[in-house]
Amino acid sequence: MNAVKKKGGVFFLYAFVWKTLSAAIRSKGEVIINVASSGIASLLLSGCRKTHLRFHIPINLNVNSFCSITPGNNVASLLNKANLILWDEDPMMHRHCFEGVDRTLRDVILLLDIDKPFRGKTIVFGGDFRQILLVIQRGNRSDIMQASLH
Repeated sequence: MNAVKKKGGVFFLYAFVWKTLSAAIRSKGEVIINVASSGIASLLLSGCRKTHLRFHIPINLNVNSFCSITPGNNVASLLNKANLILWDEDPMMHRHCFEGVDRTLRDVILLLDIDKPFRGKTIVFGGDFRQILLVIQRGNRSDIMQASLH
């Protein structure tokens, strides 16, 4: 909770505490963005959207990908107002998604520390690494681990 008060940070929690965390922050009138990597997971949190839709993540990712968010548009405004981003089911996402969101937030977030990950925005990741990992076509175990969040 202290990190939400503009201290920033990147955390990983299992999802069973998310509803409590989300409700506590919203009860204070603060803005929280709930995103999930799959449509099913997005149904479990109130106001949740799929990650690709919220952050405008491109379908074909590479090591230099950016999201389609420009400074001053509605999504950038929402991201600037948000006190916390909850990102569920991230073991299913390629690491280029996280890197692209990081690069994009460094461009569109105002007044936070540019040297911190995600420009100092507080982000809580969650998911279960014992469930489904991302799919790499014709990839071996090493390829999957290199593409995963770790």
